[in-house]
Amino acid sequence: MKVLEDYRGIVSDEVIADLHKRASRLLGHRVVHMNSTAYGGGVAEILYSLVPLMNDAGLQAGWRVLVGDTDFFNVTKSFHNGVQGASIELTDEMKQVYLQTNESFSQYTHIRGHDAIIIHDPQPLPIVRYYSKWQPWIWRCHIDLSNPDPALWDYLKGFILRYDLVIISHESYRRGGP
Repeated sequence: MKVLEDYRGIVSDEVIADLHKRASRLLGHRVVHMNSTAYGGGVAEILYSLVPLMNDAGLQAGWRVLVGDTDFFNVTKSFHNGVQGASIELTDEMKQVYLQTNESFSQYTHIRGHDAIIIHDPQPLPIVRYYSKWQPWIWRCHIDLSNPDPALWDYLKGFILRYDLVIISHESYRRGGP
């Protein structure tokens, strides 16, 4: 399991101390991350290290992995490509698979008692609509949003606007606005 002390030698003692100091304001806060795979993807690799580091810093961090079938992952692969500029044909069937998987997952994934929810990338994006939202919800997008398929963007934007904060990996991945 990763701990902040593992990074001594890579970063200075001052950086480690500063991280502990900053995290002290969030001591005991419960945060849950959601994404679509436990291994093999970039987000999974990030969370594999980030969640233990958050716990080491004094937060209570958890990680939920969206469960979907082949149809769901085919749809979200198409969405991934469309968000990054490919032209796709957005069908009602695709929307149904996308929403049905997120709704089903929400029925057995408990997040009550968490102080913040962080959703990673488009796969679990609509899950926000299936919970009573009393804590901040953050959508963390790791992919390029600068030139999405227009119909797909209009569809996804309805979910994005439900979030309290959107974090995008790189400035060049941003759109000009919603």
